[in-house]
Amino acid sequence: MRPLKRILKSEIVRRFFCFLASLYIRLAFHSGRWSVVGGEIPKRFWDEGKPFILGFWHGRLLMMPYCWDPKKTIHMLISQHRDGQLIARTVGHFGIKTAAGSSTRGGAQALRTMVKALGRGEYVGITPDGPRGPRMRASEGVVSVARLSGVPVIPAAFGCNRGRVISSWDRFLIAWPFTRGVIVWGEPVMVDRAADASAQETARQQIEDGLNAVTAEADRLSARSPVKPAEEGGGR
Repeated sequence: MRPLKRILKSEIVRRFFCFLASLYIRLAFHSGRWSVVGGEIPKRFWDEGKPFILGFWHGRLLMMPYCWDPKKTIHMLISQHRDGQLIARTVGHFGIKTAAGSSTRGGAQALRTMVKALGRGEYVGITPDGPRGPRMRASEGVVSVARLSGVPVIPAAFGCNRGRVISSWDRFLIAWPFTRGVIVWGEPVMVDRAADASAQETARQQIEDGLNAVTAEADRLSARSPVKPAEEGGGR
């Protein structure tokens, strides 16, 4: 067992670690210069009180709390795995609620929780390639939530000119303090409630393409080499 994992077995250490992680995210945002592209898209939904599903890749999770209107309640789908719970506690410091589950554990209950939240006029956030990949390939789960709830998926991503992409499966991007960063929003993708298997696959591809487009644009605007999706049908 690696030393960090051994240390994080302690409940007290986990709480402190998540608190420090939230402080780092705040530092990276408030010390940097951040701009927003396409911000009128989610604002229109927020202003009209219309729910939607925020979609972003797992590797662009770090700064996404700052893409959000803090006055709007959002539920993030988070894996029940220990790493997922660390993420849940960290984003909880920003007022983000969580629904525990994934395609392999607790998925049905999480699906019900998210559909109910959207039905109440709240919002849901999903990383369609989480929790284990393949990187930047959308799973069917996000399509199911969109179809059952009747609300669109709106893709978003962040990029920054000072940071590091680590060699994890998702090529996680860490923004350094004092960076110049950008958050990019894309166009909504709807999934018809009556969509058959073929139409659902078309919608899944549209969501994937939309997410890859905003991620590539965020990297372009921040002069960063783009991260490539995993090979079709391949691993991470």
